[in-house]
Amino acid sequence: MKNTYQLSTLTLLLLLLSQISFAQRKAKPNPLKEAVVASVDQRFESLTDLSDQIWSFEEIAFQETQSAEALSDYAEQLGFKVTRGVAEIPTAFVAEYGSGKPIIGILGEFDALPGLSQNKVPYKSPLNEGNPGHGCGHNLFGVASLGAAAAIKDLIESGEIQGTVRFYGTPAEEKFFGKLWMVRAGLFDDVDVVMDWHPSAETKTAVQKGLALVDFQVEFYGQAAHASSDPWNGRSTGDALELYTTGINYYREHIKPTVRIHYHIQDAGKVVNVVPDYSRIWVRVRDSSREGLIPVWKRVEAMAEGAAIMANVDYKVSLISGVHEVLVNRTGSAALQKNLETLGPISYTEEEQDFAKKIQEATGKPQIGLVSKIEPMEETAEHSMGGSTDVGDVSWVVPTIRLSATTAPNGTPWHSWAVVASSGMSIGHKGMAYAAKALSMTMVDLFENPELVESVKSEFKEKKGDYVYKGFVPDGPPPINSNLQ
Repeated sequence: MKNTYQLSTLTLLLLLLSQISFAQRKAKPNPLKEAVVASVDQRFESLTDLSDQIWSFEEIAFQETQSAEALSDYAEQLGFKVTRGVAEIPTAFVAEYGSGKPIIGILGEFDALPGLSQNKVPYKSPLNEGNPGHGCGHNLFGVASLGAAAAIKDLIESGEIQGTVRFYGTPAEEKFFGKLWMVRAGLFDDVDVVMDWHPSAETKTAVQKGLALVDFQVEFYGQAAHASSDPWNGRSTGDALELYTTGINYYREHIKPTVRIHYHIQDAGKVVNVVPDYSRIWVRVRDSSREGLIPVWKRVEAMAEGAAIMANVDYKVSLISGVHEVLVNRTGSAALQKNLETLGPISYTEEEQDFAKKIQEATGKPQIGLVSKIEPMEETAEHSMGGSTDVGDVSWVVPTIRLSATTAPNGTPWHSWAVVASSGMSIGHKGMAYAAKALSMTMVDLFENPELVESVKSEFKEKKGDYVYKGFVPDGPPPINSNLQ
């Protein structure tokens, strides 16, 4: 009995010592990760100033001249080699530092949304009535990514890691999907892994696929006439437009729950007493995969011909652009998750929580304030819903690791004034800095661990299989100055 007791005690002691040893090993700091966190903290003031500049510029898709200039100038001042106007897009650019492999890329967006201008207050109050605003937090997006790239640049410059860091200034995510033309131009062909993040009301690894999407425009051409004295001489494109949208809306009963169809009537005639001879509509179709998207897209396109026949008018369908769903990389996401857990949640002041609750009150949401926790890594759903992004197209040509970081209160309506307000003050600034730290820490893992890079690439190849990427993008240059603006 005595020997048994002694053995049990010894076993428990050894187990306890092994657990302490494991905890010590787990808690052992990585000096390079500490360095990149310190780098972001050191630059916090300049990054915040840059973010606030972009917030104030209020520039929409392909018109982000000041925003692109501010970001690329900042990168150049830090010592990056900057190439402007890539992929035939004046506001797209690449900033690079270092040489050789691995090449780790990071994406940065900076376009605003029309009509969402807003002051930095927790109630609706336009700063410049009718102007755009950063209702998706992209003023934070590009700056945080550049801050992460700068932290890695510091390590390459000091000789502590080897390789290349490359920041991509990617315009027009909200409307035309500028990354499509950047992918087409081959700008990602030599990259090993790409990092990405997006402002959110949660902090977590982004492991859902989102929706594939396609945008197209339908134009109807008819014959004008006096709407009262001789309407029989008119062939109304307004009729065609109404017949077309009626067809789309009846079709909704017969599509899968994963499908979304939206449209925006851009031109339905000018005055009530003229039979319109021209009308135009922008149509968007989404589904959880490109395979599911294509037949719905083609069916909705075909309806335009039926509407034109019934109204006795001519028609034209033009592809604008479209995006793939995201090819999720869980190997890379697991590495990111560990860094989120190391960083821990964002801390907020009472004033910030009060601001958040007032936004929630103004938008009819539960007044719970900012949720400060690190969400566990989710399973990737077969049919994940939500929005769409041209990051999906990047993810089909290079492995992509993605993050969501809290920049607005829980329950905040996205693409709204409430996000604009949060993105221009300390709540957004804290999320921006957090994202820069988490992204740069994960990039340290990639630079330090070639086996991790190979594992990330191996998962990418396995999931992509024999699919040959082809973007939903028309021939010719990007629609910088088209009538789509």
